[in-house]
Amino acid sequence: MIQIDDIETEFGTINISKSPATGAIIYKVDGRKQGAADGNGTSLAYYIHALFSLLTQADARNILMIGGAGCTLGTMLSRTQRKVTIVDVNQASFAVARQYFGLPESVTSYVAEGALFLRDTTDSYDAIVLDAFHGDFVPSHLKSEEFGGLVRKRLAPDGVFLANLLVLNDFDDCADRLARNMKSVWPDVRVLDSVGIRDRNAIVMAGRVSQLREPELLVQPEANAKVISNELGRMQFRRWKASRFDFGG
Repeated sequence: MIQIDDIETEFGTINISKSPATGAIIYKVDGRKQGAADGNGTSLAYYIHALFSLLTQADARNILMIGGAGCTLGTMLSRTQRKVTIVDVNQASFAVARQYFGLPESVTSYVAEGALFLRDTTDSYDAIVLDAFHGDFVPSHLKSEEFGGLVRKRLAPDGVFLANLLVLNDFDDCADRLARNMKSVWPDVRVLDSVGIRDRNAIVMAGRVSQLREPELLVQPEANAKVISNELGRMQFRRWKASRFDFGG
């Protein structure tokens, strides 16, 4: 890898590097990979393409993203004439996203904690996407029933909530626990997952999501398109654990 930049922040060191083989730009925080894009700012992460496909199906036009990193989803959405707002606690993320990942100035950015932003704003959104990690995990307060209530207040009546999670293995029930919390807020909750894969991403969704289909690759990146398409193909809606004794979803 070709090292491009290191940015020291109060939330860790952001490292930007480039693959000499593919030209991919890699975003890491304290050594943990949090994003990758081709030279045009199109994501090389399958879960970003999954979120993009689901938002396209939902016809979401005004979208709030909580968590930025390289902001590749925001870049991709902005190219389809959607209104995008991104909230991140790390101010440096936006500068890095604009310098190295093609985030346009038209994307509105706020330096704020996600739950506090939702409490303070009066705006309404067609979709709210949670993709905020501290290390390898989403902070617990962003997976709570209280947070789900804040999200619902800021969603349009037919809006959707999508949350990206890291699942370590089939015994990791983090997606099921979030689904249970969201079920107390919305009647319709689903889990999109790649069962059998270690260290994978899963998407928990709520709101008007019953008609959403498994995602497909809609934007061709310059590299790894076949790999990304195959990874998307492994994502399926699955039944989620509703309690210790019965299942639903």
